[in-house]
Amino acid sequence: MHPSAPPLIRFDNLTLGYERHPAVHHLSGEIRAGALVAVIGPNGAGKSTLLKGVAGELRPIGGHIDLGTLTRSAVAYMPQRSEIDPSFPVSVFEVVAMGLWRELGAFGGLNRKQRERVRAALTAVGMAGFESRPIGSLSGGQLQRARFARLMLQNAPLILLDEPFAAIDSRTVEDLIRVMLGWHAEGRTILTVVHDFDQVRRHFPTCLLLAREPVAFGPTAQVLTDTLLARARRLSEAFDEDAPECHREDADAERSGPAGNHGGGQVVQLRGHRHGHPHDHPHAPPHDHSGHRH
Repeated sequence: MHPSAPPLIRFDNLTLGYERHPAVHHLSGEIRAGALVAVIGPNGAGKSTLLKGVAGELRPIGGHIDLGTLTRSAVAYMPQRSEIDPSFPVSVFEVVAMGLWRELGAFGGLNRKQRERVRAALTAVGMAGFESRPIGSLSGGQLQRARFARLMLQNAPLILLDEPFAAIDSRTVEDLIRVMLGWHAEGRTILTVVHDFDQVRRHFPTCLLLAREPVAFGPTAQVLTDTLLARARRLSEAFDEDAPECHREDADAERSGPAGNHGGGQVVQLRGHRHGHPHDHPHAPPHDHSGHRH
């Protein structure tokens, strides 16, 4: 990603949640086109919720997500849990070919070129020769490879991956990370929820650290620190699960949030109050953008 790349995603005072209970609070800022971003944070920090919001599967409680000129069909989203029923009598080829559904429609058949694309996607993820295998016969790692192949066929400029490398064998992890890095090299924008910090340090240049609200966003080496991770844990532990919907007191306050200028090496830390729990106030970098929340 070039530092001057245009913003692809803009968050404007975004709050997401379930049954009016917020899970992600007052997120403002932008992610530039071509970014490779690891979304990290404690369990229950709102990471999966954020991806659901960007994918259009969860309507904001407040604020907005702006994808610019992108339509929802230009977003490829792979949720944490496979939506494929392994007991359903369908082949690996048929499951992967579902990645072409926007081209085919509900009842369209595959032509020769599209069949070649399905086979090429399977080859790219190390699944050549598995075309006729029942999907239920695959191991966890093989199923994840098939899900990556299906995602590949969507040919989307924005890719959202929710814990794609969890609970699979190390060889599959290495192969799928190479696939992801290949997408990034093609200029695609990728947001990935990751729990393994070693993977984050090795492969992701940028991190968004969440603890129900943004804690920091910027170059991985500057975000993935003991101080910021400890702060995220404290904020997450202090969160009131029964708190009502919150409201921002000053709609114009501190809108820089996790900003898109991280290409210049900036880390943004955010502070405020949430549901009566005061945030701790560590010393922030000189370029800190701070404000009062709620």
